[in-house]
Amino acid sequence: MGQGFFGYNPPDFVLRAAEGVVEREDCNQYAPTKGRPRLREALAKTFSPLLSRTVDAQTEVVVTTGANEGILCAIMAFVEPGDEVIVMEPFFSYYARAIILAGGTPQYVSLKPPADSASRKTRAAEWKLDLEEVNSLVNSKTRAMILNSPHNPIGKTFSREELQGLADICVKHSIIVISDEVYDRLSFVPFTRIAQLSPEIWNLTLTVGSAGKTFYATGWRVGFLIGPKQLIEGVVTAHRGICFATPNSSQEALAIAYEEAEREGFWKYTKECIEAKMHRFNEIWDELGIPYVVPDGGYFVLVNTKRIVVPDGYIFPAHITDQEKDIRLAWFLIYELGVASVPISEFYCAKNKEQGSEYLRFSVCHPDGKLDLAKTRLRGLKKFMS
Repeated sequence: MGQGFFGYNPPDFVLRAAEGVVEREDCNQYAPTKGRPRLREALAKTFSPLLSRTVDAQTEVVVTTGANEGILCAIMAFVEPGDEVIVMEPFFSYYARAIILAGGTPQYVSLKPPADSASRKTRAAEWKLDLEEVNSLVNSKTRAMILNSPHNPIGKTFSREELQGLADICVKHSIIVISDEVYDRLSFVPFTRIAQLSPEIWNLTLTVGSAGKTFYATGWRVGFLIGPKQLIEGVVTAHRGICFATPNSSQEALAIAYEEAEREGFWKYTKECIEAKMHRFNEIWDELGIPYVVPDGGYFVLVNTKRIVVPDGYIFPAHITDQEKDIRLAWFLIYELGVASVPISEFYCAKNKEQGSEYLRFSVCHPDGKLDLAKTRLRGLKKFMS
């Protein structure tokens, strides 16, 4: 229930596509650095209506070895030593590592939960970003901003109004936007992409996607970036130097998957499937009276653990004893109940870790039987609640 990879196979039409490419000679050699043409064409066709423009498959799409490598390429292409990048906490830890690797400095701004989030069930949309605080971070060194919607770990899908506020800041100061939208097909509420708001913000935005996450095949390691030619060229240069090419057979199978997804009814199915799993799993928090964050999208749920009390005198291993509360509690749940989770303090910078120390993240992208088993085990929390 901790890590964000699927507990089941891709759908049958995707597996059939994979089976059909492994014996093809052209699929077992290096792919073009920018990505297999068929996949770039499929991505351009899929995303053109979603981005409210005609995407050029030749100049505005690049395929990367997972979305992680795509984000790294974007940062290595445009962030120079001494540059600053605005990052919204809580954040996927890879963002900060990539920025630091490029010689940049992350500048953090926090999404803040409602003041009473420890006493009631809340919605992800209630976590708010202060645009004035974002604006206060901007200076002559600010090169980029990383946006994540739907958000990991909160599950927040940023509203059009929120995105417009961020876009206004970025356009005014010529700040590149790296928009991580790997959970885009799993938004349970209307989803707006920042790149579609205006020609001006399109020219500053790299939209990051994950074919692997989209089709339950995270091990295939296929991501992509879509954006204006001048930004994509920089990403391609970085990608060529980092890993040269992305696995060819995976690209061909996923190209077919994108071509067939609409006909197979997959876009509707995948959202309904994950939303049903979310409802199924979250029944346990309602039953126990433990507050949690109802997500707008994605396959993670944040749980406020303030009511859970580890017994006095409980002995933790030496390497856990002095850690944040949520890290100790995550360890406790594994060893006492057999349920894994991810501590949210790890999604904050060192000075702000306390902001996440009351939360744990659980993933729901698992078979229903596993979700039900987790719920059964979590009922053991009753004896540890205040």
